[in-house]
Amino acid sequence: MIRPLRALLAVLFLAGSVTALAQQQPLDRIAAVVDEDIILQSELDRAVANIRGQYVGREAQLPPADVLQRQVLERLILMRLQTARAAATGIRVADEEVDNAVAGIARQNNLTPDQMRQQLAHDGMTLGDFRNSLRDELLVQRLRQRFAQSKINVSDGEVDAAMAAQAGGNTQYRLAHILVGLPEGATAEQIATGQKKIEGIKSLLDRGDMEFNAAAVRYSDSPNALEGGDLGWRSLDQIPTSFASTIRSMQPGQIIGPIRGPSGFQLIKLEEVRNNDAGAAGTVTQYHARHILLRTEDGKEDTAAKAKLDTLRARVAGGADFAQLASENSQDNASKAKGGDLGWFAQDDFGPEFGAQVAALADGQVSAPFRTQAGWHIVQRLETRQGKASDDNRRAQLRESIGQRKLEDEWNRFLREMRGEAFIDIRSGGTPAGG
Repeated sequence: MIRPLRALLAVLFLAGSVTALAQQQPLDRIAAVVDEDIILQSELDRAVANIRGQYVGREAQLPPADVLQRQVLERLILMRLQTARAAATGIRVADEEVDNAVAGIARQNNLTPDQMRQQLAHDGMTLGDFRNSLRDELLVQRLRQRFAQSKINVSDGEVDAAMAAQAGGNTQYRLAHILVGLPEGATAEQIATGQKKIEGIKSLLDRGDMEFNAAAVRYSDSPNALEGGDLGWRSLDQIPTSFASTIRSMQPGQIIGPIRGPSGFQLIKLEEVRNNDAGAAGTVTQYHARHILLRTEDGKEDTAAKAKLDTLRARVAGGADFAQLASENSQDNASKAKGGDLGWFAQDDFGPEFGAQVAALADGQVSAPFRTQAGWHIVQRLETRQGKASDDNRRAQLRESIGQRKLEDEWNRFLREMRGEAFIDIRSGGTPAGG
């Protein structure tokens, strides 16, 4: 969630709320209707301008204007569908959670609140728009989490196989891809058209007429097309088994494909290879911390819980004993008798949201109140060490990696289905918002 501000803005410009824009631009035009929602032309123009701003000096890598606009509009449509689905399933994000996200981003970027507003204004975004966009991103994160819990299962056999594969080390691979998407139940004609397109892209690359990342920006149907198709660093357990063994034998710079997968045809490029020595040695950063938890029911009483934790945090800053306050106030029955002490744990042992807060602290520091699925917390990090990962920790990490790989495939399938079922009316040239 916490990223450098400029990188975050590139995402949030594509997640902005149309409400504020509709109020600011009463004569705005409609770029697309998405079920019962709309995307305004001004919002699309602003998102396209922001993408162009990310490519200053590299404009030749961008696709033609009409293709770029179509790619950005598709991202906006998918964001609308996801936030609408999250709201329809009862997912909510409290104002306090947005406050914490804004404060965390400001801290990460070493900005005061006033400096944050100035930076946002310089990049063409008000604080209100920024908050609305953050709320949308948090909604989508919650939707993905709920989807993962209900759809993604990792068997012990899959974890055993990954443990065996890691026995010789923990090599990681940085990959990029180009996707030519196919709809669910694609016809023979659609498959033939997709195959012809991917083979044409491959020919461009083979002849050296275009760099891989530029081709991804211009031609890929993947949501990460505008990032050059970058898939980041992955270990073998995070790579689909259909081509993991091939990746292992490749050299940096090599391209494989076309590969037919559940989303369509892909070209995969191996960018770099590295050895994760810490992973190979089985070591992991461990934290010793204690916390105070106040539970809330379905988001109710958030304001009261946060206010109480603000008070408790102020008392700690004034010299009160954290352990004593935890024993008196925490609703975590497993730790309150120990003064909130959680012992030693790896970053994600208590979930990614909790782990991110602990990792961002210095030893001895107390966090601001933050919310997880369990409720509201403050946490004090006591000390840090590099420890040997137990088999249980390694298995948990591998289970998480395999689950993330499966989630990526299933989530993309879910998005395609949701997109196919929605009413989408793309207005060429825009229609007046009031007409």
